[in-house]
Amino acid sequence: MQAHAPQAAPAIAGEGAGPPTLSLIDRFLPVWIFAAMGLGILLGQIVPDLGERIDAVQVAGVSLPIALGLLWMMYPVLARVSYESLGRFQSQGKLFATSMVFNWVIGPLLMFGLAWLFLPDQPEYRNGLILIGIARCIAMVLIWNMLARGDGDTAAVLVAVNSVFQILMYSVFGWLLLTVVPGWFGAESSAVDISIWTIARNVLIFLGIPLVAGFLTRRILRPRKGADWYDNRFMPRLGPTALLGLLYTIVIMFSLQGDRIIELPLDVLRIAAPLLVYFVIMFGLAFVVSHRLGFDYPQTAALSFTAAGNNFELAIAVAVGVFGITSGEALAGVVGPLIEVPALIALVYLSLWLRDRLFPADAGTEPVIPVTSAGRRLT
Repeated sequence: MQAHAPQAAPAIAGEGAGPPTLSLIDRFLPVWIFAAMGLGILLGQIVPDLGERIDAVQVAGVSLPIALGLLWMMYPVLARVSYESLGRFQSQGKLFATSMVFNWVIGPLLMFGLAWLFLPDQPEYRNGLILIGIARCIAMVLIWNMLARGDGDTAAVLVAVNSVFQILMYSVFGWLLLTVVPGWFGAESSAVDISIWTIARNVLIFLGIPLVAGFLTRRILRPRKGADWYDNRFMPRLGPTALLGLLYTIVIMFSLQGDRIIELPLDVLRIAAPLLVYFVIMFGLAFVVSHRLGFDYPQTAALSFTAAGNNFELAIAVAVGVFGITSGEALAGVVGPLIEVPALIALVYLSLWLRDRLFPADAGTEPVIPVTSAGRRLT
């Protein structure tokens, strides 16, 4: 998605040299997630047999109501991805090679190490964090890159590459880090007995189906209706529904996990701690390396935010599909966006601060076109 094109992204309130801000809806996303958690817990207390009702009809081992929520929270996001930008990949070989190393080597291994360091006694939460670590950024990262005045074209290509690459590699990385690697360090008892196909099946369903649907939606409608209609009329209506899908899924999940959450409220903090460390290390390391490699600020920002961001929707979907809706893995996936939003907003401010000090030539970069949370231009 190009920098000059409106995106289905959070609002930038105001222009000028100061850092932009998110719209009210997007700024308080953690609040809506907490509210969905609370509503789910309350619903579980009111309807004790809700789990049996939800599991009445299943798709690939996942109840149909949950499957629909998981699919829908992915589809609008993937309909926004700029797949047509993939052709630019070869023209910036060094930058994209650096991004691939951060996204598919450093990121997964760092999260693996932090999960074991912070949660050695909680294998379910640890597995959930590992699933997050291998779920690389998709369209949500365009928001943080836009707010930090990063290169929109570069971010669009990186997001498209990660979206496609996850279909190919997510199950392989999941099998290696959950089943194989623990045995290398003498932790065979902590290894998860799952096959590549078990993970791949859920990736193909909960990422493959919405990815194909999103690609076809963009491929068919954008040329026929025009980019302006697609970006300014269609996506503003479709994009925000992804949040509804996420919140719906969280309500159902917590209606089934209510008793566990009430008994173990500090578990959320234990899951949050390694996530915070992960965001800071990934962003800081990517920013320093990009600067040392001679990339300009817009490219550095785009690479750093795509390195730090994660596809929590996919991690939640795979955790639910492989381990179950009431699993600790699924709970860890839900904590992800709770932490990501405030952490990445803070990193936006840090990025702009570093721009003024490390990239003085880029300090006067013109802001991107402001858009509303639905993707419309502000006037």
